[in-house]
Amino acid sequence: MAEDLRSKRIQSSKLYLDVSSSKVPVIYSSSYDISFFGIEKLHPFDSSKWGRICGYLVKDGTLKKNQIVEPLEASEDDLLVVHSKSYLKSLENSWNVAIIVEVPPVAFIPNFLVRSRVLVPFRKQVGGTVLAAKLAKERGWAINVGGGFHHCSAERGGGFCVYADISLCIHFAFVQLNISRVMIIDLDAHQGNGHERDFGNDGRVYILDIYNAGIYPLDFEAEKGIDQKVKLVSGTKTEEYLEKLNRALEEASARFVPEMVIYNAGTDILDGDQLGRLKISCDGVITRDEKVFRFAKKLNAPLLMVTSGGYMKTNARVIANSITNLSAKKLIDTTSTPSSNPKYSS
Repeated sequence: MAEDLRSKRIQSSKLYLDVSSSKVPVIYSSSYDISFFGIEKLHPFDSSKWGRICGYLVKDGTLKKNQIVEPLEASEDDLLVVHSKSYLKSLENSWNVAIIVEVPPVAFIPNFLVRSRVLVPFRKQVGGTVLAAKLAKERGWAINVGGGFHHCSAERGGGFCVYADISLCIHFAFVQLNISRVMIIDLDAHQGNGHERDFGNDGRVYILDIYNAGIYPLDFEAEKGIDQKVKLVSGTKTEEYLEKLNRALEEASARFVPEMVIYNAGTDILDGDQLGRLKISCDGVITRDEKVFRFAKKLNAPLLMVTSGGYMKTNARVIANSITNLSAKKLIDTTSTPSSNPKYSS
């Protein structure tokens, strides 16, 4: 009965927009960016990075502003595909939201303001991740410039992650896209405990997680849900990281054949990130992303990328440079008309 209700909610959702070929599958809305009377600056996350990424891409000539796809905001019915009514109800208490986003003063802000300034931007990004799966299936790839809230599961938020956009995206793909085998490649510096709790016992979802095992969230219960884990130590450098990534991708392709790849491309692995505590160079991040896109291309699997964590002002520039590199290497097609090969540009 629960699955029937979930399927009904998915089928009645408006999040799967039809997108014109004049657009490219890069998804962003100015509503993503969080501005909350300056309070957002009390968290190290750069809550305006999403807009700056797109600004760089337009300035660099990789994209035109009118090519970017604007998603819809996820409704309560959409969120109920994964989340319980009790969890969503708990977000009507500003104190609970403050705990999740790790900004204590939010607890003292009227909830209607918390909703409009914090929850709505997150809901918009959820809509972007869900739509990204549809566009990836149609075009071969899609990038949600936001999303990647991998610490949120059906019943629990945390780590600046209020809604489980990756879990929602997968359930929509199961029902609407006839997808039955999904691989999550989580390369954020932190363990992706949210989707691991949601899909740990689901054979349709294969989870590869490469993360610093000595930092948040230290969720040992969720670790049981990881199909392939690569635990790093603080201070891991670029060469070692990329070698481990190569081996991990090779093993993953031998163990699982995905019909879709979801790539959680956190940039908190960068050298200097005080929360990620790894020492990966900017060029190393660009190479990492290229390797994942080549991996999906080799498997002929549509890939959707979300940007996830990253706690320095330099992150936006690195992400934009990486997307530009993917375009230059013909791993994505940023022209307005889709390639004659619907999976990948030549």
